[in-house]
Amino acid sequence: MEALGINGSFLLVQIVNLIIVYVVVSKWIVGPIISMLEKRRETIAQGIEDARVASDARANAEKEAEKIVAEAQAKASQVVREATERATAAAADVKAAAAAEASKAREKALAGVEEERSRILGDLRGQVAALSIAATQKLVGEALDEKRQHTLIAEFFTGVKAGKIVVLEDAKLSGEDAEITSALPLTSSEQESAKKEVLGKTGAQAVTFKVDPSILGGLVIKVGDKVVDGSVSGKLDGLRSNLR
Repeated sequence: MEALGINGSFLLVQIVNLIIVYVVVSKWIVGPIISMLEKRRETIAQGIEDARVASDARANAEKEAEKIVAEAQAKASQVVREATERATAAAADVKAAAAAEASKAREKALAGVEEERSRILGDLRGQVAALSIAATQKLVGEALDEKRQHTLIAEFFTGVKAGKIVVLEDAKLSGEDAEITSALPLTSSEQESAKKEVLGKTGAQAVTFKVDPSILGGLVIKVGDKVVDGSVSGKLDGLRSNLR
């Protein structure tokens, strides 16, 4: 090696120095740098992963928030709809209750008016009867006893003669419901007699009584859709027609 100009000892020293430098650089410089770079790479990779996870979490959170908002809106709409329906139903109930109450009040008032009207007409019956009897006495020129007076009054207002309703003698009526109209309210006994007669003659199941002063006297009897007019006003109308 000396022939080649190479100093063996120096070469050996250089080799040892290179080995030492290599070891030192590898262990104390390159190793830490590589370790540091590896840690940096891992840190960056972890940061990227964390960023991805955060992005996914944010996207999921936004979707969840949208879902919650949509559900809240739907729930709010349902609550508003149900509240509106309840309010409408409550208003309808109040309106129906008010209408029913008004109807009851009207019916009660009408019943009261009808009752008062019947009472007044009942009181008037005696006066009308007295006037009629006085006029009859003047016409016949003689006084009538009390029994005859009552008989005439009953015949005039009820159309009943000798225990029979005159207007029903030749009438042929049939039906389930019957209505008897008189000029003034009939007494309980008169109603009972008239009811018995109508039920027996027509086969009706129920009888109602009505007061109409415009018929003047006698009775108007309606059974089903047929009417028999035995009223004084009806007879007067018949006379007017005959006179024409």
